Amino acid sequence: MSKYLLVFLSLLLPCAPAFAGVYITSPANGSTVGGSVNFVATANTSCSKGIGSMGIYPAPYNLAYTSGGSSLNHALGLNSGTYNAVIVAWDKCGGASSAGVKVTVTSGGGGGGKSFTNLQHSGGWAGAGQGPPNFIDCSPCSKVAWSSAQGVKSPSLSGVASQYNMWGSGPYWDVLFNNHLIGDGSSQGMPDSNHTIVPNVHDFTYDVYFFGSNLPASQAVEFDLNQFFSGMGFIWGHECRIAGGHEWDIWDNVSAHWVPTGIPCYPNNNAWNHLTLQVARTSNNQLLYKSITLNGVTHNLNITYAPGSAPGWYGITVNYQMDGNNVQSPYSIYLDQLTFSYQ
Repeated sequence: MSKYLLVFLSLLLPCAPAFAGVYITSPANGSTVGGSVNFVATANTSCSKGIGSMGIYPAPYNLAYTSGGSSLNHALGLNSGTYNAVIVAWDKCGGASSAGVKVTVTSGGGGGGKSFTNLQHSGGWAGAGQGPPNFIDCSPCSKVAWSSAQGVKSPSLSGVASQYNMWGSGPYWDVLFNNHLIGDGSSQGMPDSNHTIVPNVHDFTYDVYFFGSNLPASQAVEFDLNQFFSGMGFIWGHECRIAGGHEWDIWDNVSAHWVPTGIPCYPNNNAWNHLTLQVARTSNNQLLYKSITLNGVTHNLNITYAPGSAPGWYGITVNYQMDGNNVQSPYSIYLDQLTFSYQ
């Protein structure tokens, strides 16, 4: 049994005697909802410091939303299906308590779009090294090593940031972290076996905060959105070159190489940076790079490329990657409030 499943199951059990409990007032248990699901709950505890935060798990491993304090009121856009959702409260004494609710969704909510939120705290992440000249996945690898940790409280915006570390003897080795969201190998309980989701979504947003205390040591940090179906592979790759020249590159699927955009990329060191990437798949199956927004400054791209090939693979995934410099200087990056939206 995986450690993530053990953690999730532990949330379903009474955790700390200090807790009085979690009380869900919406949705009603066993109810059917057409559209987004409004989760409303409160919690109390005998811990003198009170409740620190509450969170919604619509499915195992998927912490979709967190909020501070002892009350929660949030609407989630969920795909059609039946969910055994769990709402968890964490007190400031280190205890936790939870309550479950079963709800059936008859149509996707969220105003036509759906989102996975706080993905950095979700299960399903896998890591692999890549090295020159071919950058083929390896684990373990001869010249690069890595580690990661979830639920990091500092530095953090949500209290559940994730930390990613790399080191080695390089030079120019990379570490790729990948999560299969929908389709084959879904970590979010969305295998899409009837192929009703993946081929029919076309607009995507990757929104994340990232923090590094030693950003100059990074050759580049990379953020990718990927869609695969009907033998086609759509890889929207975005690379912020740091030691590599402070410029955004995007990925050309067919030629399989990075293309400079002329857009500068100067993330703040030792501070949180907010990045939003918007892309789309056009009606004639071209990859459209729409815009890059870093720390409130938006650059419109409107660049299209043809897709690559992905025979026998089906799904939607997200990547985060760290690139090593010429001496493979060790460094760490923290991700928080990672949201992936699609419609």
